[in-house]
Amino acid sequence: MTDRVYINAVDCDGNPLSLSVRDGRIAALGAEPPAAGAAQVIDLRGHLLLPGFVDGHIHLDKSFVGGRWRPHRPAGSLRERLAIEKEELAAAPPMQERADALIAQAAAFGTVAMRSHVDVDATTGLVNLHAVMAAREKWRGIVDIELAAFPQAGVMSCPGTAQLLEAAVREGAAVVGGIDPSTLDGDADGQLDCVFGIADRLGAKIDIHLHEPGMEGVAQILRIAERAQALGLAGRVAISHAYALGDVGLQALDEAARKLADAGVAIMTNAPGDRAFPPVLRLREAGVRVFSGNDNIQDSWWPYGNGDMLQRAMLIGYRSGFYTDGELLTALHMASHAGAQVLGLEGYGLQVGNEATFVALPAPNGAAAVAAAPAQRFLFRKGEPVGEAATVFGVVSPAA
Repeated sequence: MTDRVYINAVDCDGNPLSLSVRDGRIAALGAEPPAAGAAQVIDLRGHLLLPGFVDGHIHLDKSFVGGRWRPHRPAGSLRERLAIEKEELAAAPPMQERADALIAQAAAFGTVAMRSHVDVDATTGLVNLHAVMAAREKWRGIVDIELAAFPQAGVMSCPGTAQLLEAAVREGAAVVGGIDPSTLDGDADGQLDCVFGIADRLGAKIDIHLHEPGMEGVAQILRIAERAQALGLAGRVAISHAYALGDVGLQALDEAARKLADAGVAIMTNAPGDRAFPPVLRLREAGVRVFSGNDNIQDSWWPYGNGDMLQRAMLIGYRSGFYTDGELLTALHMASHAGAQVLGLEGYGLQVGNEATFVALPAPNGAAAVAAAPAQRFLFRKGEPVGEAATVFGVVSPAA
């Protein structure tokens, strides 16, 4: 039996779209409304339907969302910034509460999955990881949260961190992280030996924060790609930020892009506001998977952000100079399907057989949604209208 039929929606290209739901999954979809039979019929009144968003890079342990506003405090160095962060987090509400508040906010905007980097090093141990894991439990089945053990303070330069990264993976972190192997750690080979060694032994994915600029950063990208290819880790390695790809000339960029594509290494960018970032279209043309995330949200690093991945897609398009519909849809793909592929989500997207979880927005197509990032969202999970959606979209014909 079909539980519900949703009619009069539009797809990403603005074409008519209707779908039927049975047992929480999409049973049929297309331009013509499927036969309703005894099912409830819900008129979506021309709203755009999108799959839930995927935040490929967020820091649930750092945000002050759920607590009081904290004015940003400038810092003169990375180490000074880390000291400020520790001081402010110690005075903030419990981490589990703040993580829960940020997940709730992101979910309300339509996020259904995320990769959260969580600080794991010799100064914090596994405390942050355990707090975020506890917050994650509340959202299981609603928001799919993949955890990355992130050595914020360094690996080789922070003795004991290597052992804790391995412990974090054994306790449930699916991803092992790294950070600026040369400029922060001073030992690129040592850090990469550690990170890739853990991934190889324990079957973890890899996601390395790389802020190193220019050709120094490109050299790190090439090292990471070579190691990923040598270990057969295609599709399991990502580099977050990779600012260097926006610093260098086309020859160096294209060489790095070829290496990344050959090795199956993905690039995450949030299009940060104060510096160059990877050229999205040129990397994608070379076959590199490029995805997006919000990164830090209202924390010690910067005051911006609200967890809305559609707004992040708009910012990526804005900073990239995306004007055509095709380019705007690229930004949307980065905030949805590309991130889902990197996280390895199964059954994601508006396709027959997949879970009937989607977002309805007042927009004529996907490009328009990215350009305007309308704040109004109506959520549907497993075929059920959630919250406001249940009152706004009434049943046209009740079940017999």
